[in-house]
Amino acid sequence: MSSLKRKASGSGPGPEIKKPKANGNIAAFFGAAPKPAQTAAAASSAAAPAPPTKFDKEKWLASLTPEQRKLLTLEIETMHESWLGLLKDDITTKEFLDLKKFLDRETAAGKKWFPPKEDVYSWSRHTPFNDVKVVIVGQDPYHNVNQAHGMAFSVRPPTPAPPSLRNMYIALAKDYPAFEKPPKNAGLLTPWADRGVLMLNTCLTVRAHEANSHSNRGWERLTQKIIDLIAQKRTRGVVFVAWGTPAGKRVMKVDKQRHLVLQSVHPSPLSASRGFFDCGHFRKANEWLVERYGSEGEIDWALVPGNSTLSAPKVEKKVEKKAAEGKESVEADDEIGSDDEEALEEAIKAAEEEATKP
Repeated sequence: MSSLKRKASGSGPGPEIKKPKANGNIAAFFGAAPKPAQTAAAASSAAAPAPPTKFDKEKWLASLTPEQRKLLTLEIETMHESWLGLLKDDITTKEFLDLKKFLDRETAAGKKWFPPKEDVYSWSRHTPFNDVKVVIVGQDPYHNVNQAHGMAFSVRPPTPAPPSLRNMYIALAKDYPAFEKPPKNAGLLTPWADRGVLMLNTCLTVRAHEANSHSNRGWERLTQKIIDLIAQKRTRGVVFVAWGTPAGKRVMKVDKQRHLVLQSVHPSPLSASRGFFDCGHFRKANEWLVERYGSEGEIDWALVPGNSTLSAPKVEKKVEKKAAEGKESVEADDEIGSDDEEALEEAIKAAEEEATKP
């Protein structure tokens, strides 16, 4: 499965990508923070969506020097425009351009590095800025073949889930007993990314089979800026999940009055037994999102088609809404005949089936 899920930009080059079905009302995640006296539902409906970030990509491209355009080809062609507009000044700094020169030297010297170039910014295409609900902070990308594809903890089939991810599945099953591990112990987490979970590594590239080989080259500054931008601009609040000491340092400055910050030991086998399995972060994240934004804020952590971790009230709400729509369609007549009753029953049945889909 390719990680090139969306076009990187509305105006730049790149393959035409079908946008996945949205999970929840993303518009509810913008605007000023709700007042404490408001209910979650009232706050969600009362807050006006923030306008999208204005970014004239063509104008920005025209401002670049030929060298900058060459060095930033990957960013121009594969980074989602919502992120490119926010990071345009950061990627034209000398430090970042030096990082790109370093990567070019690595390639020219025949040194293989991961993830594949087209996947370095896959996190941006699967989770545009305005879709972010949860941020999971990772560290170094996986450094073996067919593992890293631009999202922390995720691996592409047929690679099985690494130990840390398998431990995440254990914690998930404790939070949500209905959670099912993917078949063949797979570890592709793009469904989470498409639902608003930004899985961001601190360093975005690594030399093959050499952990931390691309650290302290400039990635850390960029990824810290990404975290800071989310904390500053997503004023309604998001959930930051930081496992392990290095990840914890990345969220130290996050305003805990505005956002929820969840910290624990890392899910690695070396530390998971010291509290990770019972940290409850998957459920805590959802409880906070539902409390603040209503049921539309909830993340479905399921990875298997037909499986779902969504709460029963949300499913029931979907059924009630569909049933109400069906009832409204027949209430125009003074009397409801048997044919209309049958139609209503069919509508309710269809709504129940639709509501239980992941």
